[in-house]
Amino acid sequence: MQWISTLSDAATLPQALEDVASAAEQSLKGQKPDLCLVFISSNFLSGYETVIPFLQARLGPRVVLGCSGGGVVGSGREVEHRPALALTMAVLPDVTLTPFRVADSSLPGLDVSPRQWHHLIGVPPTEQPQFIVLADPYSIRIDNLLMGMDYAYPKAAKVGGLASGATQPGENALYLNKVCYRSGAVGVALSGNVAVDVLVAQGCRPIGKPMRVTQCDRNILMTLDGQPPLNILRDLFMTLDARDQNLLQHALFLGLVMDPLKSHFTHGDFLIRNIVGLDTEKGLLAVGALLRQGQTVQFHLRDAQTSADDLQQTLDMYAARSGRGQLAGALLFSCLGRGEYLYGQSSHDSRLFQQKLGQIPVSGFFCNGEIGPVGGTTYLHGYTSCFALFRPLFVSSAAVPMPGVVVAYPASQPPLH
Repeated sequence: MQWISTLSDAATLPQALEDVASAAEQSLKGQKPDLCLVFISSNFLSGYETVIPFLQARLGPRVVLGCSGGGVVGSGREVEHRPALALTMAVLPDVTLTPFRVADSSLPGLDVSPRQWHHLIGVPPTEQPQFIVLADPYSIRIDNLLMGMDYAYPKAAKVGGLASGATQPGENALYLNKVCYRSGAVGVALSGNVAVDVLVAQGCRPIGKPMRVTQCDRNILMTLDGQPPLNILRDLFMTLDARDQNLLQHALFLGLVMDPLKSHFTHGDFLIRNIVGLDTEKGLLAVGALLRQGQTVQFHLRDAQTSADDLQQTLDMYAARSGRGQLAGALLFSCLGRGEYLYGQSSHDSRLFQQKLGQIPVSGFFCNGEIGPVGGTTYLHGYTSCFALFRPLFVSSAAVPMPGVVVAYPASQPPLH
C-alpha cells in the first residue's frame, strides 16, 4: 500500500495541476494509481470542470474522489484563503473500491429494510467496507444519509466532510470519477486489505460536573438535576477563573455522554454540541441536538489551547494503543473555524499529526461540517478535526503476489464516466 500526497499553491489552476501531476508522476514511477483524492480551493471556482479531464488524461487513476474547500491540505501543509490544489494518489493492492453517488431524492426512508441502503451504496455489509463520504451542504439531508449508513453498515467507519467555499447552492464541486457534481453526496467504499482508523478531536474540555437531564423537549433543555440550566451556569460562572469566565460567554458548548452505562467519563466520552439559544426569563437553553430525559451531560469550553491539547491527547492515545505500525496515509477533515482562524498560524493540526505519528502523507480540506464517529455512531460535527488513517490489514508474503485493485460499481447504476 502506497500513499502519495502533493500540494501546489500556484496562483493559476493550469500551473497547480501541472505541479501536482508532475510530483505524483515522480513518486508513482510508472504505476497507475488506484484511488485519486483531489481537494481544490474555492478560488478556482471557474475551473472546477477542467480538473478531472486533466488528471484522467495525465495519471489515469481508476477511481477519483474529491471536492472543493475553503482551504486544502496536502503534503502536511494547510493552505487557507488563497489558491491551492491538493492531490493524493493511493496504490491499494488487494483492495476493492466501490464508488457511489447519492442524490437527496434517492435517500431511502429511515424505516426501510437495510437492503435498500445496500442497493443504493452498492456494497454488501459482508464485504466489511469502510467509507469516505463527501457531501454538498446545500442539497442533501446529510444527517439522514449518515443515520441510514450506520443502520445498514453498523460496523463500518464513515469519515469525510461537507464541501465548502461556496456562497450559494451550486457553487461547490463534488468529484467522482469523470463527473463534477454540484449537489448530493459522493463517496467510496474500501474493502479487502485495508483498515481505516478514525480519530475525532472535538477540541473541548469539561467544566463543572456531569448532570442529568431531568426535563427537556426535543432540543430544549429545561432542567438539569431539577434546576433551570441558566441558574446552574450563573453559579458555575462564579467558580471559574477570569479566562474561563470569558470563554463561558462566547465559547460554551454542551457535551452529551454517548454510553448510558458509563458512570465515570474521560476523553472522548462526550459528543459536543452547540448551544444555539437561551431564554433568560425561564432559564432554558436550546441545544443543537435532540435530548432525552435521564441523559448525562456536562458543559464544555473551547479555545485554541484547549483544541491543541485535545488533539495532542487524541494522537497520544492512538499512538500508545496502536503505535505507528503500517500506517500508509491519512486524510484530514478540519473545520473552517480551526486552522489560522483558531490558532493564528497555518498547518497546526497537520504538523502536530506528523510530530506524533511520523511523516505520514496527509491531505484533505477545511469543511463546512466534519463526518466522524463518537461512541460508535457517526455524526456531523463542527469545530473538529477528523483524521482517517489508512493501513493494510495484513502484509502478504513476498512469494505470493497480491492482486491489483478491483473497482466495483453499484448494481443500481452503470459505471460512472
